Amino acid sequence: MVCVAGMLLVLTACKKDFDKVNSSPNTPLTAPNSTLLTGAEKGLMDFTWDRWWNGTTGMLLSQYYAENQYTDESQYQFRNTTIKDYWGLFYAGGVPDQFSQSTITFPLGGLKELQTIIDKCKADPITNKPSGNVKNQMAVAMTLMAWAYQNMTDTWGDIPFSEALSDIKNTQPKYDKQSAIYPALLNMVDTAIAYMDVNQSDLQGDMIYGGYMPAWYTFANSLKLRIAMRMADKLPTLASTKVNEAVTAGVFGSNADNALFPYLTGSPNYNPLYYDRGITGRQDFCSSKTIVDIMNNLGDARLPYYYDTVQGGIFVGRPYGQSSSNAGNTSISSVSQPAGAWACDNGIPNGAGTLSATAPGIFLDYAQIEFFMAEAVERGFIAGSAQSHYTAGINASFAYWTGAPASSTYLSQASVDYAQLKASGQTWKQIIGKQKWLALYMQGIQGWIEWRRLDFGLLLPTADPQLQGSGVPVRMTYPYSEPTLNPTGYNQAIANQGPDLLTTKVWWDAN
Repeated sequence: MVCVAGMLLVLTACKKDFDKVNSSPNTPLTAPNSTLLTGAEKGLMDFTWDRWWNGTTGMLLSQYYAENQYTDESQYQFRNTTIKDYWGLFYAGGVPDQFSQSTITFPLGGLKELQTIIDKCKADPITNKPSGNVKNQMAVAMTLMAWAYQNMTDTWGDIPFSEALSDIKNTQPKYDKQSAIYPALLNMVDTAIAYMDVNQSDLQGDMIYGGYMPAWYTFANSLKLRIAMRMADKLPTLASTKVNEAVTAGVFGSNADNALFPYLTGSPNYNPLYYDRGITGRQDFCSSKTIVDIMNNLGDARLPYYYDTVQGGIFVGRPYGQSSSNAGNTSISSVSQPAGAWACDNGIPNGAGTLSATAPGIFLDYAQIEFFMAEAVERGFIAGSAQSHYTAGINASFAYWTGAPASSTYLSQASVDYAQLKASGQTWKQIIGKQKWLALYMQGIQGWIEWRRLDFGLLLPTADPQLQGSGVPVRMTYPYSEPTLNPTGYNQAIANQGPDLLTTKVWWDAN
């Protein structure tokens, strides 16, 4: 009893004025905005690009990957924990996959970290000026927020938006309708563009453009174009206005403008997919027969940059959506693996190809913009030649992957040439959609989004009976915890959008 009383006395004494006694006047209470920005950029890309959200979700939904084993996700039986975890990571940040089984913890940021930058700049611009021009700090944070929110709403539909980050005490934010989120995203990007001072390049902590604000200005306008085009079927007048504003202000004009995250050779800064195969030795993913057959038939020079060959120097895709037992009957060596898999599997330092330690993550690229421009011409939003923009999109993708534009032989074949495809009866959505899907390789979620929006076909039923749902999913279900943690918001979404199913379309999916 005496010992217990003594311990309580010590604890009580230590508790008194603990914050004052243990505070160091030389230690900042919060991280500088430059650190927050670096963490948010890396976090958002790590969470988007890793084996879980990109590999077992986006790359499978778009049928760029198939699974060598444990094939539940390719049959659309997604892990509830994955959906829950990444919902939280995008909003609040957390520990990336490459640290999930490590004694090292290196939490990275999400949307909340970007909101913190904005809040700090507004509350105390003088104190936060060492991280760069405060309006540029806010502009970059807003641009990245719009990018992340668009990805989230395109995945789930209605999501917490207007109340998501405004009050930490609000544990049950409302779910905004996607029809309201999209115009709000345009307003967010417009505000960011208005804030930007392209003559100031003192932004600290920026890993994407090194603080070079003219590049951020172009990125913001290109993102504005993407947001506007995604809602073109629903709000064509607003979409047309915003597309013209973006194009007039200046969007990406070459691959030099691409918004890329630069991964490095050492931990913790290597590409998450290199960590998955090169460090942990996992062999979960291979090529999908869906895309390999199409590229083989086209004689597509990007194939060796997308996938490794098998014995004989040929490319062989695995039938998409096999059962685990049937997949196990086919050896991994008999189907093409992602480019760089052989290097990783054989211990080549830093890997190679798409699985290189230094393979960049893509926020937005020039090829996408050219395909959006081709579509904008077809919709009558802008003047110009749809075929020219379409061809420029193909050339941009080829140049990014192979170092050279597409050959005249490739471009002139009847299954690629825009005019010949039009004459054969194909719609512009089918023509643009196919090549855009091929160009979006490695950007799995984006490839799936464009398939849903443009309805260009190509994706196949699963090779074996699906474990869940019917056909390719058209949205992701909400985290299983949401009905309990945020029942009011969750029920709002169900009432507005429809059942929380893989088959319930999001607002902009009009066809």
